[in-house]
Amino acid sequence: MADEKEEETCLEQESAPNEAIFFVLAYLPLFELLAMTRVCKSLREAISTDILPWLKLVVDRPLSRRLSDDILVEVASRAEGRLQVLVLINCVKITDDGLLRVVAQNTHISKLHVPGCTSLSPGGVIRALKLLTKNSQRVKSLKISGIYGVRKDDLETIHNLIDHNQTQRKRTNIFYHEYKNFSALKHIDTNCPVDLDVCPKCNEVRMVFDCPKADCKKRQCRGCEYCVTRCAECGICITDSQELEEVSCSDTLCSDCWMKLPKCNFCNKPYCSQHADQQHRVLGSTGFLCAACHSKF
Repeated sequence: MADEKEEETCLEQESAPNEAIFFVLAYLPLFELLAMTRVCKSLREAISTDILPWLKLVVDRPLSRRLSDDILVEVASRAEGRLQVLVLINCVKITDDGLLRVVAQNTHISKLHVPGCTSLSPGGVIRALKLLTKNSQRVKSLKISGIYGVRKDDLETIHNLIDHNQTQRKRTNIFYHEYKNFSALKHIDTNCPVDLDVCPKCNEVRMVFDCPKADCKKRQCRGCEYCVTRCAECGICITDSQELEEVSCSDTLCSDCWMKLPKCNFCNKPYCSQHADQQHRVLGSTGFLCAACHSKF
């Protein structure tokens, strides 16, 4: 009997995860964090009893479209009022009411990122900011691209609410290709005060991108994606004199990037890196078919 108990103890010790895994928990998005609870008992207990993994709440696919106001409030309550980072990416069911309920219970949030949360309004975001900044609390970063109806006066109010010295710092360049491939985990590390700006070309409040090409400073190609066509791979501007290359996805590629990417075996069109998962692999070949050719053949 004693031998059996000793054997069970040894098996538990052998199956216990490496201690380094517990340090990673605080940086995992919600979906991966919940998945870790099913790995083993020790991880499940660590996640359910430790507050540290819940101080930075990041929700991305595949949970984005399932997350409701009530579920968000319940999940955020695990931080016990000490939530520091709230990142909701394309969470279309989250409304002003849900956001304000979470913010009211967690007034120490320093990074609020809600890009693509189309059920939120500029007024709701401003009310949330007022709650977060009323006791001289600093909001280091705000991302609201994809929220409809943001006007210039809304943007001015946002800049006034966020730390004045911070928003007056030299503007960090925002490149189109980096924005397109921005991972959920990068939201935790970024310190860009506000992601929206006034486009110098159309005078609308949108995300405004810079060109990584050194000689483009003379052409003043800074602008939103509606005013300036850019390569999804390298972010450089594509002028009217340059011919647009045909691709299998909806993005645009410059000639150099088009040449480097693998092409469909039939139509000779590439996918950009972001949509490479749409490739249909061909048995016995290193190539692929695009979705259009795969449906035909």
